[in-house]
Amino acid sequence: MAELDSSSTSSSSGSKFFNRSFTMHANTAEPDAPKVHLLLNNPSSLNRAASISKIYNSIDSVKGKVKKLCNLFESAKSSSTSTELSPKVVLRPAKSIGYSSSFSSSFNNPLIRLPGTEDRIVVYLTSLRGIRRTYEDCYAVRMIFRGFRVWVDERDVSMDSAYKKELQSVLRKKNPSLPQVFIKGKYVGGADVIKSMFEVGELAKILEDFPRIQQPGLVCDCCGDVRFVPCGNCSGSRKVFDEDEGLLKRCLECNENGLIRCPNCCS
Repeated sequence: MAELDSSSTSSSSGSKFFNRSFTMHANTAEPDAPKVHLLLNNPSSLNRAASISKIYNSIDSVKGKVKKLCNLFESAKSSSTSTELSPKVVLRPAKSIGYSSSFSSSFNNPLIRLPGTEDRIVVYLTSLRGIRRTYEDCYAVRMIFRGFRVWVDERDVSMDSAYKKELQSVLRKKNPSLPQVFIKGKYVGGADVIKSMFEVGELAKILEDFPRIQQPGLVCDCCGDVRFVPCGNCSGSRKVFDEDEGLLKRCLECNENGLIRCPNCCS
């Protein structure tokens, strides 16, 4: 009986051992089968894959359409640029010819004259920096004429309102732009005209008859290139005492700012 019990116990233990190994392998293999079964039998996963493929196909089609549109725009742009280049090349000499003719017509216009200035260069400008573009244009014109070492009658409208009224009457404009240039009493134009003439070389030809200053870049010791000094009669107060009447009267030698033209550099 003891042997039977031992054999039965050993057989049962051996069966348990085999059963345990079988259960271990079965447990490890069992979860994969339902997953594969679900993947194969689940229509939603197949539909999802189909939808993803459709999305990629639609993206590819959109890319193809975008490429076609880009090719169309590039071809249209190249054709438009090719058509625009030819008239530009043709119009360049016409533009220069038109500029020279317009300059000659404005320079020889008998209606715009500044009397009493046939022997000089007159530039109406401003020394104020309220408008940056205007000040830069005035400064550029001053530097261009100083490069030729010629004397220029600079008339600052911000220092004397009489110059502003004079320019308005000559040009027949209420608010003329600055600067404005007159050479030998003839009206030339503004800053754009002077710059263009300087670049082309026409300004140098016009200024050949004017005498050159011996010391270029010389700064006036009296006014410091401001071209105005305080009035010596009223000391800039614009008022003088009349001894006969015993009253203060307006000084007739200075302008509204109590200034006069520099006797050293503007005489």
